[in-house]
Amino acid sequence: MALPPLSIRGDLGILSTTAGRYAPSLLKSFIQMGPQGALGATKLLRPFQEIVDSLGLKNPFVRNWIDLLCFLLAGVKSDGALSAEMVYMFAEWYKPGCLLEYPLGGTGAIIDALVRGIEKFGGRLALRSHVQRILIENGRAVGVKLQSGQVVRAKKAVVSNASMWDTLDLLPPDVVPKSYEDKVKATPQCDSFMHLHLGFDAENAREDLGIHHIVVDDWNKGVDGEQNVVLISVPSVLSKDLAPPGKHILHAYTPGTEPFSIWEGLDRKSADYRRLKEERSEVMWKAVELALGPKFSREKCDVKLVGTPLTHKRFLRRNRGTYGPAIKAGEATFPGQATPIPQLFCCGDSTFPGIGVPAVAASGAIVANTLVPVSQHSELLDAVGI
Repeated sequence: MALPPLSIRGDLGILSTTAGRYAPSLLKSFIQMGPQGALGATKLLRPFQEIVDSLGLKNPFVRNWIDLLCFLLAGVKSDGALSAEMVYMFAEWYKPGCLLEYPLGGTGAIIDALVRGIEKFGGRLALRSHVQRILIENGRAVGVKLQSGQVVRAKKAVVSNASMWDTLDLLPPDVVPKSYEDKVKATPQCDSFMHLHLGFDAENAREDLGIHHIVVDDWNKGVDGEQNVVLISVPSVLSKDLAPPGKHILHAYTPGTEPFSIWEGLDRKSADYRRLKEERSEVMWKAVELALGPKFSREKCDVKLVGTPLTHKRFLRRNRGTYGPAIKAGEATFPGQATPIPQLFCCGDSTFPGIGVPAVAASGAIVANTLVPVSQHSELLDAVGI
């Protein structure tokens, strides 16, 4: 907690932006922890379960709850979640008086703010501009070729936010070191998702409806059990402008527990696909009915949309619709942002610190920091007051 993630970069400049800048707060932390605590800092790179075990936590529900939080954030339970990420998040979640904030206007408002920031500093966001190939010249990444045929040249570097598997597919095979290709292909994947999007009359839900709901069918099946956990969000409870007057919108999903294998090869226009969608979405309908109360009726919904792993693969351009790499702390580590190809960087959930919005945001910041001088990086830290 004494070392802000925004201070990290992927070159030797990290000595200045971390140790040089935060030495006093780091030293204070080590003194407060004492010798035993300081030596135990290596636990941060180990599975979070080891810390939970060291505290002697025995209560089954508390341990299941911790497993669930780890799984939702990192794609693995506490026996595989990186302690550093979970310690950081738990410290934020459970600060005295802490509340979970929700952005007015929904998640889209955050996206809009990021786009404003890009454009404010001369950047440009190109939509409907699918990348066909990352261009390599003299062994270096120099730009991208779009499916339209347009070539975009890079001034400094190419940064891929695609998964490691999808990034590999964008590279000419002859420029990728065999060891790197083998490592990517051997990396295990998390499963995919089922989604349910609904629009309905607000009067068809309980009056005290909250925004977020988690429905667990059976704790004994494990939080990573197939179709065992459903998450539900009703953002229009807080942001009334997200739905027409008197209406609610709802998103329910199974969090990275839907196997791609049962969907692979299906024609999205076939009767078999429609039948499987109906069958595999039933668990979400039942969870929604439980959360919204007896007044809710699926027949009265104005909007009903079911998403599958094939939807995930198609619209998010994710290899096998995966949530990301299933890399377990203590067994392997997420790769850094640099690649074997000069001027090609990666960020997102295939890189350190891992899966989940906080980790992915940190990975993007690390690449951005690495591509600017230490002086400019330090100016940013001054500007945000950390």
